[in-house]
Amino acid sequence: MFTRGGQTHKRAVDERVIARLSELDLRHSAALSWTRDLFLFSYYTRGMTFIDMACLRKANICNGMICYTRHKTRPQLCVRIEPLVQRIIDKYAAHSPIYVLPVLRVGSPAEAFTRYQTALNYYNRQLKILSAMLDLECRLTSYTARHSWATAARNHNIPIAVISAGMGHTSERTTQIYLSMLENSVIDRENHRITARLNRAVGL
Repeated sequence: MFTRGGQTHKRAVDERVIARLSELDLRHSAALSWTRDLFLFSYYTRGMTFIDMACLRKANICNGMICYTRHKTRPQLCVRIEPLVQRIIDKYAAHSPIYVLPVLRVGSPAEAFTRYQTALNYYNRQLKILSAMLDLECRLTSYTARHSWATAARNHNIPIAVISAGMGHTSERTTQIYLSMLENSVIDRENHRITARLNRAVGL
């Protein structure tokens, strides 16, 4: 239905940041609360992409499972609904008779595409605000939850094959490249800190 162009930020945040995000008091802003809910929903559902969240229908939910077809690679994924996911589903249950989350509205394909693009841009702008509130070095984007789930799974010693299946990748090689990019970003960040200290020592 829709495709996402451009380069994604190959960055992840650790589980402590996810916990801090979930604990933020956002009662003052419905927009930021909505953004946080979508980000956490993605993380809790094994890194579901924004397009798949936007198109997720109530008909995709059955017997405590979310079963959907990924827009990018087309495999069908089934994700068990954990209590944290159910809480978000319940919060937005009255917003649409069709969609699980309040992103798209019923309308023509052209209207849906325009709505999707607008919502994605807005989502990323709001994530930038949340990044500032959390004082993060690398800002959150629509793909950060997906990268972060992959990193958390790897850090919990989940096999690559299982991570690959959980994310809907078509091959383990894709997942290995994915995790390699994430690992490099962590190494680069730590190297920046090391060299920054040396720069200060030599007066640069």
